[in-house]
Amino acid sequence: MTEPTHDEAHGQALGARLNWLRAAVLGANDGIVSTAGLVVGVAGATADRSTLLTAGLAGLLAGSMSMAAGEYVSVSTQRDTEKAALALERRELREQPEAELEELTELLEERGLTQEVAREAAEQLTERDALRAHARVELGIDPDDLTNPWHAAWASFLAFTVGALLPLLAIVLPPSDWRVPVTVVSVLAALTLTGWSSARLGAAGPGRAMLRNVAGGALAMAVTYAAGWLLGAAGV
Repeated sequence: MTEPTHDEAHGQALGARLNWLRAAVLGANDGIVSTAGLVVGVAGATADRSTLLTAGLAGLLAGSMSMAAGEYVSVSTQRDTEKAALALERRELREQPEAELEELTELLEERGLTQEVAREAAEQLTERDALRAHARVELGIDPDDLTNPWHAAWASFLAFTVGALLPLLAIVLPPSDWRVPVTVVSVLAALTLTGWSSARLGAAGPGRAMLRNVAGGALAMAVTYAAGWLLGAAGV
């Protein structure tokens, strides 16, 4: 029984790491697209470097703070739900131990164990740590490793910031005539990379993911640049 338990924990840890990596890639992707759309749109209206820098920094800070706050609220809700589920399970174990033992036995049977083996395993797991056994088998929760809203918030903040820095630097560093072309090329190259990365993390083919990523980013920049150019031409 020791080796399967170890393999299962390892799989759970791997899945958690992949989820964090996927969230980081998607956060960086959001930073790239949203900031690129903003600065390219402003560039369509004006070539003033300080204006572009101000708009880009404002977009970077607003986006990263929004992403961090959203992740914090979302993960805090998930953590509260996990705590409530554990509290309910703790109460049921205290008030209905036999019913909970039967439930754990049935859950192990559903995973492919025979009734005799499932019963023996359930009794041993209950004797060792009943709450941990039910949390993992029934709820899919590790009571010692609940989701952390601060980790999620900081990861989202940093991922978005790293992604947003690329279009921001690309729009303010080159000479005036090269700003938009350099930004567009840099952004599309970065979106190709994030599309490939997200596909590989999800064990999917990268071609369609990269195409979707690049097409979405190109469309966003085209729309915002056109809007900025029209506003600039109208003297707004």
